[in-house]
Amino acid sequence: MTLRLATYNVEWMNALFDDKGQPVATAELSARYNITKADQLAALGIVFTALNADGIMIIEAPDQSRKRSTTAALEAFARMCGLRTRKAIIGFASDTEQEIAFLYDPDVIRVGHDPQGTPAPAKGAPLGPGGAPRFDTGLRHDINADGVDELVVFSKPPLELSVTAGARNLHLIGVHAKSKIPHGVTNKDDFRRISIENRRKQLAECHWLRARAEEHLTRHDSLIVLGDFNDGPGLDRYQRLFGQSGVEVMLGLGLPRPNRLYDPHAFLALNQRAGLRPTSARFWLAPQNCYFEALLDYIMVSADLFAEGPAWRIWHPFNDPRIAAVPELQAAILTGSDHFPVTIDLP
Repeated sequence: MTLRLATYNVEWMNALFDDKGQPVATAELSARYNITKADQLAALGIVFTALNADGIMIIEAPDQSRKRSTTAALEAFARMCGLRTRKAIIGFASDTEQEIAFLYDPDVIRVGHDPQGTPAPAKGAPLGPGGAPRFDTGLRHDINADGVDELVVFSKPPLELSVTAGARNLHLIGVHAKSKIPHGVTNKDDFRRISIENRRKQLAECHWLRARAEEHLTRHDSLIVLGDFNDGPGLDRYQRLFGQSGVEVMLGLGLPRPNRLYDPHAFLALNQRAGLRPTSARFWLAPQNCYFEALLDYIMVSADLFAEGPAWRIWHPFNDPRIAAVPELQAAILTGSDHFPVTIDLP
């Protein structure tokens, strides 16, 4: 038996559902450029079916709020598409209409929300001997390296899950880290200032996540951290100001092997600063009038899981020949989102 887990950032999935959580398969344009809601939903149905995963960490899942339910929307989507991953779970809701949720097959795995850490007071709590504060509260962290701690709050609190598959017990952390792109900024000085501020916030989030990972590794938990880090080795010029990317922080590079996390795509990117590099997302750059690709989506595992020899796969519509050979699936991946799914098969 193989356990397949996936992470998939579905661009503005919330726009595909009404307030009752029902899919809106109409000719109205979705939040994806020049793509209708009906076409995006149909494409996502093809992609989710092809993934055939036992559990999928969905980034940018539908909104959870007083009027809307993430789980109702995802379970309605699963019914519409006839997916075996028909049960959904979320953790702490965000204020952004983009949630982190997990869609899974209840016949294969058992899943529970498993938040770790102690809730911090309103002013936040530092990383320390007591561990990292709970992800829906605040962290005190020196973002600007000026000796003054500032309050860091996740806009999208990571989703912590306990997962049981047969005799296997796993701990999953779903991540949607801070975007570094200063959206809507045209002034060059403001662009630089906000880019640096956003990178500092993204790094602080990754230090917080790394502290939680170390708690699990100290207990010898089987840990998987998966999602969209909005970052990667050498991804932008501002990274040189801080010495390393948030992904490198999360991996624990330089630590003893049992304390590291492992992702072969991240390691390849680290060792291939020029030349061949894996990518998991594709964006249109209007000034250059072309597409730009980046590695943003990761599945990092603890050393015990890495030793089992799992298989990672980026479902890239052009670089994966198994997908390129199926035009319907290739088109669906390009229509469904600006990110590509990433899977891991655990033997």
